[in-house]
Amino acid sequence: MADLSRRQVFKLGAAGAGAAMSPLGWTAAARAATAPPPEVSAANDLALWYDESAGTDWLRALPIGNGRLGAMVFGNTDTERLQLNEDTVWAGGPYDQSNPRGAAALGQIRQLVFQNQWSQAQTLIDQNMRGTPVGQLAYQTVGDLRLGFGSAAGVTEYNRYLDLTTATTAVSYLHNGVRYRREALASAPDQVIAIRLTADRPGSITFSATFGSPQRTTRSSPDGTTIALDGISGDMEGVAGSVRFLALARAVADGGTVSSSGGTLQVRSADSVTVLISIGSSYRTYRDVDGDHQGIARRHLDAATGSTYDDLRGRHVADHQRLFGRVTLDLGRTAAADQPTDVRIAQHANTDDPQFSALLFQYGRYLLISSSRPGTQPANLQGIWNDSLTPSWDSKYTINANLPMNYWPADTTNLSECYEPVFAMLDELAVSGARTARVQYNAGGWVTHHNTDAWRGTSVVDGAFWGMWQTGGAWLATLVWDHYRFTGDLEFLRRYYPAMKGAAQFFLDTLVQEPNLGHLVTNPSNSPELAHHAGVSVCAGPTMDNQILRDLFNGCAQAAQTLGVDADFRTRVLAARDRLPPMRIGSRGNIQEWLYDWIETEPAHRHISHLYGLHPGNQISKRGTPALFTAARRTLELRGDDGTGWSLAWKINYWARMEEGVRAHALLRLLVTTARLAPNMFDLHPPFQIDGNFGATSGIAEMLLQSHNGELHVLPAVPPAWPNGKVRGLRGRGGHTVDATWSSGGAGEILIRFDRDGAVNVRNRIFAGTYEVVDTTTGATVTVAAPESDVIRLTGQAGRTYRMTGSGPAPASYVRIANATTGLVLDSGGNVASGSNLKQWNWDGSTNLQWQLVDLGGGWYRIVNRTNAMVIDSWGNAANGAGARQSAWTGGTGQQWRLNSTGNGRHQIINRGTGTALDGMGNGTAGSTVAMWAPNNSTNNQWTITNV
Repeated sequence: MADLSRRQVFKLGAAGAGAAMSPLGWTAAARAATAPPPEVSAANDLALWYDESAGTDWLRALPIGNGRLGAMVFGNTDTERLQLNEDTVWAGGPYDQSNPRGAAALGQIRQLVFQNQWSQAQTLIDQNMRGTPVGQLAYQTVGDLRLGFGSAAGVTEYNRYLDLTTATTAVSYLHNGVRYRREALASAPDQVIAIRLTADRPGSITFSATFGSPQRTTRSSPDGTTIALDGISGDMEGVAGSVRFLALARAVADGGTVSSSGGTLQVRSADSVTVLISIGSSYRTYRDVDGDHQGIARRHLDAATGSTYDDLRGRHVADHQRLFGRVTLDLGRTAAADQPTDVRIAQHANTDDPQFSALLFQYGRYLLISSSRPGTQPANLQGIWNDSLTPSWDSKYTINANLPMNYWPADTTNLSECYEPVFAMLDELAVSGARTARVQYNAGGWVTHHNTDAWRGTSVVDGAFWGMWQTGGAWLATLVWDHYRFTGDLEFLRRYYPAMKGAAQFFLDTLVQEPNLGHLVTNPSNSPELAHHAGVSVCAGPTMDNQILRDLFNGCAQAAQTLGVDADFRTRVLAARDRLPPMRIGSRGNIQEWLYDWIETEPAHRHISHLYGLHPGNQISKRGTPALFTAARRTLELRGDDGTGWSLAWKINYWARMEEGVRAHALLRLLVTTARLAPNMFDLHPPFQIDGNFGATSGIAEMLLQSHNGELHVLPAVPPAWPNGKVRGLRGRGGHTVDATWSSGGAGEILIRFDRDGAVNVRNRIFAGTYEVVDTTTGATVTVAAPESDVIRLTGQAGRTYRMTGSGPAPASYVRIANATTGLVLDSGGNVASGSNLKQWNWDGSTNLQWQLVDLGGGWYRIVNRTNAMVIDSWGNAANGAGARQSAWTGGTGQQWRLNSTGNGRHQIINRGTGTALDGMGNGTAGSTVAMWAPNNSTNNQWTITNV
């Protein structure tokens, strides 16, 4: 996704500006007198809660959804607002973007690219390859339902929350001696949004309800208890709006009276009320908008009216918990969790709040369940929540990062059903993209570039700089094989193999030989949204394209073999794969982003596309490709840690794949700031982009389990900030469900359930010591092979669970600790006497330079040298410049240290006894001593911690 100041298609109308944007650095002061509502405790803290209403701020409202219907609930006491969405209400209607001038111009464009005439190539692309229309169309709001209660003066004891475990949001307050409560939910089984209003004094509920919308609508009262909003979506890019929709709201009251007239619903003196909201759309498919929107809305409303609220709620909660309850994560709890959610975000950088990481992880799962279900549209750039006609980037599907990123947690966090809309979209893109392939490239198969919408636009959009990227459809097609690796579902593979094959066929027809290197390359294309020379991004064979195509060709070949089809085609894709350019290491020790060693024009660019092979791909790995792995790390260092919200989230995944839990956690802390999370925990680019939420959930999952390299690596990147924890229900490729428990002072436990018969390597540090493997079905001990010191080869049977336990504490991994100023690493000097000064040395891999961070609880560690087993010791001297020393462990505060993140992967290492920090003193001479100094902003007392 592009930068706001540069992307030509960034459109913010008046409504969009208020919804999407959030002031950088919003604040929330700690409120010591507040306490979480009891419902939050009942949800085991898996709830967002607040002691203030959202007011008019959309980014403080709370989201509910059933995949098709979405609402943002504001929790106001005077006028409640529910902002409403239906996932097929998009601007415009069916259209064909393909540009018939494309094929004729393609040869000249390619020649210009190969001649390094990139600016001229971009001009020709803008003239001949951009789609018609140039842009795509926007996801739009339906409108609002507002409940007017009158004056709220004198309200006390206010709270509101979103319970992730039940997918309900509620508000409670005291007014004029009456306790009022409202609960709202979006039911997938009943396809309605329901609001339940109660009070502890009979006859106390009185309100009016009206619809409002920025769309072209009419309001009416079809019967005495119902109001209606009948409308049509907006025009855009010269395409007339064509999605008709009907929203209905009906009040069912216990006691009192209900009436409806002129589009206003009146409830008077009721004991309790249920308001049901139903929305129907005329959108059937991307080519058909003649559905019965009125019949859909009325059928769902009438059916729901026949049930009590308790029955509706019961079906809803059971359906939600069937999905949400598959995975649990416990990282411990501190008093920070007692604060309202906005306060926790604002204070996160300065507090120890491990539970917030668990909350953020589960919030991503909640949002995916709420925005993507079988039969719905895929989750778009804002999920299903948008209050504008012209949202940022049209709230559509940006394929060069955002759409695939939305679904990274689907399989790993046990929500495979939520993936289905992406594959349904894939089938549709294969049809619309076949026309683009034929018209613009004279090619078979199908293609999609960097964006699509509800109408499955597949051409180049916005401009050549951003849109001339050929591998959007290819990336989506790679998801088929990866999903199959999790599920083993042959019918699924058989169903979507033709879409994979079509994506590959396009590139078999269009890859061309690069004249200097001789490889097959895409031309024209780009490395997403980044210029390689001033003002130009268009190029041939960027690294990301090559990595995606390698995955696509491999996946197609494996799928064809698995299904026993297309032997000749399999041979062709493997031959093409072997002619793709290999990854290259550039002059800075980094992975080259392009075929040639060009230096990027924006060193801190948000996209790090050329590390696709590290994540989500598996072409770069610590043990399989160590040289590329080292170069990938250098690439991350060159790009830096800071970035947009979604970029930070992707970097969490990258560092988890690097198996560096400290660095991944540092990125997670950078994400949890008021600049990158809204008060309602929506991720901010800014503005709001939901892929950052999903990316964070994926990143945390990657810290706990990785399976991309054909093994189950359990707890590969758990940071010291999570010394104790338990995760249950994560999924690994090969059909395995994994639970794990870890503790700073005791043995870990791993449980692996097999979906199907087979064998798998399991990697974890407990296997470096004494361990036991037990078949929980029979209670028998299982004999396993140990191909590596920390790996076992486990053979299992379908339906059985195997428990692995260690008989003692798992050894902590070793790290090197490098000074940010000097680049030198901490050096014990070897087997030296107690009290010897700590030194710095050039990294050479010796054990003198390797250290363990042993967790002591409460955020404190002892730092133990691998050679002499002594610990770093302040010696109790708090003076600036005092020497840092080593001694045998005694447990004193002078030997206890905490890590204070300063950003960009760096930490201060602060002593518990003296409050001073390790300092390199700016001396870059090997053998120079390390001192202690009061923490400050100098890089002299900042250190990077890297696994060895």
